[in-house]
Amino acid sequence: MRRRPAEYRRPARRRLSQWILALLGIFLIAGLVLFVFHHNHHEDQVKQPMMGENVTKEPLKHEGLNFTKEISSASSFSRQLAEQMTLAKAYVIIAKEHNNLHLAWQLSNKIKNCQLLLSKAAKRGESITLEEAEQIISSLSDLIFKAQDAHYDIATTMMTMKSHIQALEERTNAAIVQSTLFGQLVAEALPKSLHCLKVKLTNDWLRQLPFQNLVEEKRNSPRVVDNNLYHFCIFSDNVLATSVVVNSTISNADHPKQLVFHIVTNGISYGSMQVWFLTNDFKGATVEVQNMEEFTWLNASYASVIKRLLDQDSRAYYFGVYQDMKVEPKLRNPKHMSLLNHLRFYIPEVYPLLAKVIFLDDDVVVQKDLTRLFSLDLHGNVNGAVETCLEAFHRYYKYINFSNPIISSKFDPQACGWAFGMNVFDLIAWRKENVTSRYHYWQEQNGDQMLWKLGALPPALLAFYGLTEPLDRRWHVLGLGYDMNIDDRLINSAAVIHFNGNMKPWLKLAIGRYKPLWESVRTVKDPILADGVSFPPAKAVELFVPRQFL
Repeated sequence: MRRRPAEYRRPARRRLSQWILALLGIFLIAGLVLFVFHHNHHEDQVKQPMMGENVTKEPLKHEGLNFTKEISSASSFSRQLAEQMTLAKAYVIIAKEHNNLHLAWQLSNKIKNCQLLLSKAAKRGESITLEEAEQIISSLSDLIFKAQDAHYDIATTMMTMKSHIQALEERTNAAIVQSTLFGQLVAEALPKSLHCLKVKLTNDWLRQLPFQNLVEEKRNSPRVVDNNLYHFCIFSDNVLATSVVVNSTISNADHPKQLVFHIVTNGISYGSMQVWFLTNDFKGATVEVQNMEEFTWLNASYASVIKRLLDQDSRAYYFGVYQDMKVEPKLRNPKHMSLLNHLRFYIPEVYPLLAKVIFLDDDVVVQKDLTRLFSLDLHGNVNGAVETCLEAFHRYYKYINFSNPIISSKFDPQACGWAFGMNVFDLIAWRKENVTSRYHYWQEQNGDQMLWKLGALPPALLAFYGLTEPLDRRWHVLGLGYDMNIDDRLINSAAVIHFNGNMKPWLKLAIGRYKPLWESVRTVKDPILADGVSFPPAKAVELFVPRQFL
């Protein structure tokens, strides 16, 4: 076969090489042009903000990392580190229990490294990279495998963690009980300022005979039994709180001189209460202060609550030094055995000549004229009160044990509860229905405390069953001593606001939002009433039993 001439092949190869070189040259020039353009454009972007004189530097902004989402992501190194830490912490506990302190130290050190890396990632707002996590994950995995080889298997881990969880739950429950107990003690305590005020007033009472002579002159005033006037009764040993109730009621009354206040206190507070109301002006209203110890009819043979007060088991339950921490502290509150607290069931005996009274607790503030309540028709009922089952669902079964056949056969468990603290009492109807005897009957039935556990409200619900007239809820708004979210419109429209609960307005733990409502109606501003340290001398008062009761 004949070969082609060499001159035929050489020109084709030369033309092909020229084309390749030309294309490479074009690409090289285009790349150089693009590089120069991009470089200059980038410099313009960086330098442009600095050209103007009034342009200020703005901080570099970047989108923060949602670390919660990052931890929950199955593919993230953050989640892997977090899961390894959790397992490593369990093995640290087990290693310490087995006295393998070196392994526990190694695990703890790696856990610290994990925590440091996670905190750095959260701070900078960026995900953890493989380079950052690889070494820690690898070394921690080796230690976890080492712990598993040391017979710290899953079963052992689960049992150990379960025991520790149970121990933590017990410690948590104990802390909750202790916290509740301390809160109850603070609520029962008498602030230093009020204690000093009572001491000062008592000293004035004992030293100045004119006060006592003035009381004797007013004792037989015809106004205190005049049923044409408006009568209010308050049972308390708190001088300043009682004064706030009286002052707020008078301040909102159209005719203050037609008001008569009947205050009953104990022997310890009697002198201070008398001096306070003799030395302060209440716009012509009549204020009568009585000593509960002078009620000769209030004795153990008549009042069941005094029988319980004298019972050794009851005294140990409420006042004992060594009390069962498992019992809820509020169930042991001495006020539930206080004679002043239960005196409300003996109002017809305290005021035998009166026809109608309004009962006020010492932790209320009056905001409107209450004399209109005396003209309300109670439709033959004894008690006018605001019902509490509208929102809080406080029905009878919440207060009373309906598993007892005596209760279930006589009362409706869905009957609506009502509030003590602002009540209109028709004393004529009270005597006719013999409500006090009903109260005594139910107190006797509850000798073993199986019908209800605490307070004056449960026996009142039983004694006044079928004898209570519901009032418009705006007459009495409750909860300012525990509920921080009461609607301002409801408070402003209320005739009476009630600081029921532990956060009383005269205590440091009072709810700050409501406290000015109470402080604005204090009758005087005395330096002795400056905020002081609270300490609880009040319990000693509750232990005192008047001689005639024995």
